[in-house]
Amino acid sequence: MDSQQEYVLRTVEEQDISFVRLWFTDILGTLKSVAVAPAELESAFGEGIGFDGSAIEGYSRISEADTIALPDPSTFQLMPSSTEPHTARMFCDIAMPDGQPSWADPRQVLRRQVRAAANEGFTCYVHPEIEFYLLKTLNTGGLRPEPTDNGGYFDQSVNDLAPQFRRQAIQALESMGISVEFSHHETAPGQQEIDLRHADVLTMADHIMTFRFLIKQVAIANGVAATFMPKPFAEYAGSGIHTHISLFEGDINAFHDPDDEYNISSTARHFIAGILHHAPEISAITNQWVNSYKRLMFGNEAPPAATWGVSNRSAMVRVPTYRPGKVESRRVEVRSPDSGCNPYLAFSVLLAAGLKGITEGYTLPEPAEGDVSALSRRERFALGYTELPTSLDQALRLMEQSELVADTLGEHVFEYFLRNKWREINDYQSQITQWELKTNLHY
Repeated sequence: MDSQQEYVLRTVEEQDISFVRLWFTDILGTLKSVAVAPAELESAFGEGIGFDGSAIEGYSRISEADTIALPDPSTFQLMPSSTEPHTARMFCDIAMPDGQPSWADPRQVLRRQVRAAANEGFTCYVHPEIEFYLLKTLNTGGLRPEPTDNGGYFDQSVNDLAPQFRRQAIQALESMGISVEFSHHETAPGQQEIDLRHADVLTMADHIMTFRFLIKQVAIANGVAATFMPKPFAEYAGSGIHTHISLFEGDINAFHDPDDEYNISSTARHFIAGILHHAPEISAITNQWVNSYKRLMFGNEAPPAATWGVSNRSAMVRVPTYRPGKVESRRVEVRSPDSGCNPYLAFSVLLAAGLKGITEGYTLPEPAEGDVSALSRRERFALGYTELPTSLDQALRLMEQSELVADTLGEHVFEYFLRNKWREINDYQSQITQWELKTNLHY
């Protein structure tokens, strides 16, 4: 038993923990949990916890249902006493009975990309800006939801239904070791943003899953509800997860070059070029819902094309210039992913695309200037910009042809994801909408 496992067992005893929740996700990024009693922890570290993998979306067939959850002691945290007293959680890696990593586990998919980056000498760090909506209720019967306030960008909320929400949410996050940099009201009524301090990419994916859980719990405690749906309102902005990425070689930021006009290195340029080149084929992963493409097509500050720019918030990839001389802060911001993505898979394909750009030496085009979203499709085409998919249907067709996505996800996740999403497309397209009835019924 290693020191981290011993720390977990000692803390569980000292803190009088009654239950330990073992967390993992399915392929779509839905959080799953198995609760174990403290007496079972030692054997869980040694042998894992067996469960029926056929009951989890995309994990296994009935004929190969036995699956093992292996707790990762480095992720052990006490749950906030305000939400779940005397409870702790750990994330798990999923394995098969023979001990081999499960090809269906999104966390294992990201682990493979972490190793691929390490083989090139890099450690990847991520700092996300996570947007979401607070609503009066999620039980709308399919009708338009109602936001909790009428605030706008950076408004100080005092008269809404949950004026202390962000303070309580940050306290809950910090209590679980998730550091918060900023929080503020976003541009639309009820829309919030909380930015997490950077961490290595696997830890950050775990943080985002914890973030979603805690945000929903704090919202419920305030008598409201939270949603990470990409675009719940036609007239308001969608919710993105703007993802700041940097690569370090040891203690050195591989993206910084003091002699470059934008202070970005050739490594950063190749990385950006890789993301832009592969952006259309990875979009089904970074924007996985039918609703995601209503954000990309009609959302404020959501990128319609694979472009990059310096401090240009309409570009898909932005090079921030807050502190041009600060070496450790040099990073790139990818603005296309939305808050409804599976962070393990989304970070995997972004990292894979960027690394491909580095290893293959992709050339970065000239930066976009002006508001890319304000241009017509014809104008973007004339400027040589590659359009992002305008629908999940189109994104899946591009993904089906992508060797990069297939290699990154592995055969099992790749095939299951496609099957699941084509079923979603079929269900969506088969419905008769109110718009159709209003527009076509008189014919």
